Amino acid sequence: MKALIVDDERHVREAIRLLVDWKAYGIESILEAQDAQTAIDIIEKERPQIIFTDMMMPGKLGTELLAWIQQHAPRTKTIVISGHDDFDFVRKTVMYGGIDYILKPIDPIQLNEAVSKAVASRKQEDEGSKQEQRKSIEINQLKPVYWNKMLTHLLDDPSYYSSIAETLHTEFGLPTGDLPCRVAVLATDTINPAIRSKFAGSEDLLYFSLLNICNEFVRKHNQGVAFRHNHGDIVVILWKQTEKGAALLDTMNNGIQRALGSRLEFGVGSERMLPAGFKQSYNEAILVLRQRNMRVVRPRIRCFDPNENPRQSTVHLSEYEDRLRFAIRSGKANPIKEAVQQWINQVEAMKYINIEQLELWGHEYGVIKARWLKELFGDSPVTLSLPSESAFFIVPLDQDGCLSLKQWGVELEEGLLHLSQLWVEHKRQDEHIIFDIVKYVDSHYADDLTLQNIAERFFLSREYISRKFKQQFQENLSDYIERIRMDKAKLLLLNPQYRIVQIADLVGYKDEKYFSKVFKKIEGVSPNEYRKHSK
Repeated sequence: MKALIVDDERHVREAIRLLVDWKAYGIESILEAQDAQTAIDIIEKERPQIIFTDMMMPGKLGTELLAWIQQHAPRTKTIVISGHDDFDFVRKTVMYGGIDYILKPIDPIQLNEAVSKAVASRKQEDEGSKQEQRKSIEINQLKPVYWNKMLTHLLDDPSYYSSIAETLHTEFGLPTGDLPCRVAVLATDTINPAIRSKFAGSEDLLYFSLLNICNEFVRKHNQGVAFRHNHGDIVVILWKQTEKGAALLDTMNNGIQRALGSRLEFGVGSERMLPAGFKQSYNEAILVLRQRNMRVVRPRIRCFDPNENPRQSTVHLSEYEDRLRFAIRSGKANPIKEAVQQWINQVEAMKYINIEQLELWGHEYGVIKARWLKELFGDSPVTLSLPSESAFFIVPLDQDGCLSLKQWGVELEEGLLHLSQLWVEHKRQDEHIIFDIVKYVDSHYADDLTLQNIAERFFLSREYISRKFKQQFQENLSDYIERIRMDKAKLLLLNPQYRIVQIADLVGYKDEKYFSKVFKKIEGVSPNEYRKHSK
């Protein structure tokens, strides 16, 4: 905080400097002026928050300085220090917003009380100003969100128009009553990667910037408004000079290029009556974008043509599913590269590929990949770091916005190779876990072994262990445990020192009769008969 002392007498300025506890009030800078004009020059340059002024000075009087301060620095707090007990001076001090009128010689207590009052008043005003600024910022931040919701609602339900028509007129200058409108949609799926990189991956910040640029042009002469539809498309409604809509969008695109370094694509619907035709014009703009041929360089502004009905040959990814699956199971890069190249060659032969075709392939890939994961990994409890699906769901484009088949093939190849490597590693881990279970059973056959016990020990599900054990050894785990126990029992039966009940306990059976029953079932004879035969 800064303070300015204005007095033509030097000793008075020095007295004020000595009497005020500046540090206690947070005042770091104390300035001085010996007349009103010098004070005005300092005020314009330094903007002090607190001013002490005399009334009788050469040149302009203190009352003139107070009047100037009230007009040009109204938030500045003033304290008058005068040697004249003049009612008119006091009255004008109050009239011009002075905090106090102190007579010379200066009373230190009165002076510090006046300073304290002035500082507190200024801080209170500053805090109020900050709150107003914060409130204004919050309102400005919420406004776009509010209008995005309002206009999205209008697009989805034209009957909503009657309830917000007056507000649209006040906010955007939209003429009242039915009028022609035209809708344009900005294609966000072909935005140049260089533009996205400028916003460090923040899609919201990118869209916010694009909306500001679009509105800068359409709202300049109340020609329309741009908004974000359901956190997705950027939609531009035009309601003035709609026949020149394409030209306005072209000018807008020039502004986007100047600001972001690249032009974008717009699909434009036909002229319809607002509000009934709003959604129809929007759907036409969307259709224009979905029918774009992603194989060629396209016009940046493309208007709806009802006679346009492009035909395309459909190639299904499912036709290549087996080749890709076998390549993944090979665990090697070359088979995967060859299988992917076969697919890319097929796509290369297609001269027309639109967004609908790309979405169809993306859907097919999702279904196929779900089958692969079930087939390769089953219900594996191991958390897998699966490759991203960007190879089909975010199709790579070149700098002109055209489908880059070369890059697409590279990304798809990398994703499938990653999946293949995961499967090989998973298979190796599966085998390792199953052999660990075998080792555990071989050394703990005499314990109370159950499938549940083993599952808990190895943190696996019973179903997973049963299936993997059967796949690896072609027998059930329970049968394997019984077979191991019977092999151990046969060795013990060769020693006549052990009674049958002892042998049963040593191989994990607490019930002698049950042990004998299982032994006979597996070996075809009872334990006693086996012992006699062995002798």
